[in-house]
Amino acid sequence: MTAVSSRERYRDVLLTFLTLGLTSFGGPIAHLGYFHAELVRRRGWLSDTAYAELVALCQFLPGPASSQVGFALGMVRGGGVMGGVLAWVGFTLPSALALLALALVAASLEGPLASGVIHALKLVAVAVVAQAIWGMARTLCPDRRRAGLALLAMLGLALVQVAWTQVGVIALGALLGSLLCRDDKAALVRQQAGAAGLSLPVSTRLARACLITFFALLIALPLLASGSLVEIFYRAGALVFGGGHVVLPLLEASTVETGRIAVDTFLTGYGAAQAVPGPLFTFAAWLGAGMAQVGGDSAVLGAIIALLSLFLPGILLLIGVAPLWGRLRARPAARAALAGANAAVVGVLGMALYDPLWTTSVLSHLDVVIALAAFIALTRFALAPWKLVLAMVILGAVRGVM
Repeated sequence: MTAVSSRERYRDVLLTFLTLGLTSFGGPIAHLGYFHAELVRRRGWLSDTAYAELVALCQFLPGPASSQVGFALGMVRGGGVMGGVLAWVGFTLPSALALLALALVAASLEGPLASGVIHALKLVAVAVVAQAIWGMARTLCPDRRRAGLALLAMLGLALVQVAWTQVGVIALGALLGSLLCRDDKAALVRQQAGAAGLSLPVSTRLARACLITFFALLIALPLLASGSLVEIFYRAGALVFGGGHVVLPLLEASTVETGRIAVDTFLTGYGAAQAVPGPLFTFAAWLGAGMAQVGGDSAVLGAIIALLSLFLPGILLLIGVAPLWGRLRARPAARAALAGANAAVVGVLGMALYDPLWTTSVLSHLDVVIALAAFIALTRFALAPWKLVLAMVILGAVRGVM
């Protein structure tokens, strides 16, 4: 790869994820749908199978799954960790800056116009996730066994609603896949071809260094900097499974219950985080700024420290396990397990389409029609997601003032 082509790839990664960071509303599950629609279907950065492997891998790791997936997609396109960094910056910066700005005008976030726009964006998320599930199910659940595993994953999520359930059903899917999918010769041939499988450009030396750094910080920070912004947010990012919503109880315990920030400020920031695009973990920018101001420090510096500290552990782990993942995938037993895990991922996304997306977004018969129309626009007419977002924002504003 020449220096010029590297710059072009880096620019492509940054601009693509900046666009996604400005238009990807709806939370982590919706973000996975946006990534699939734009980077798998439209741009072909990697295959459906590789994307499902990546989602499964990031679901197993602590941290923000959608941001980890985006970081990995940046590495694939950019040819290394720098591509991942640029993807993270592009995807994260818009919402982080928006939350800092919204902190100054929080009172104006209420009213029918804002409510109408936010509701329309939730309907966009329903359509985007439905499109992702439709495409992934056709590729990853082509037979009764894997379709059954997807349904079993949905059943598990419906019956056991705790933070670890997503990890558990994917692990169960992998276990059952290792027993039921070994004779799926067509899938094994596709995996052996190499192009369809996930391959992240990370050296063993770098991976080892990232794993050492992850555990060293996890152990050292409580001893050397207990109660600091770095320690609070790094610990939360290192221990949370299940995405942005699950990190909130950890952060509340470390901020509100310790008197570092007022409960009203905490809840206002959480509400604002729902209204902006990008990862929910950028809520850290709001909290970091507020906690720094309470202590008489720079709000901007506090936001930067909190943001980096919350995202860092998940990224370190992703880079650290990347080479190991490639070696595991090369084994027949692991490939069969991956077939089951991939089917379970479809089930996880399917259940998330219902709860929380459908249950909190589709509130009337008209909402059903709008969500269905958005889904048809994406699947039948191949409308770019950002164009759909723009159209829905206009529609939501009109509905809000009527």
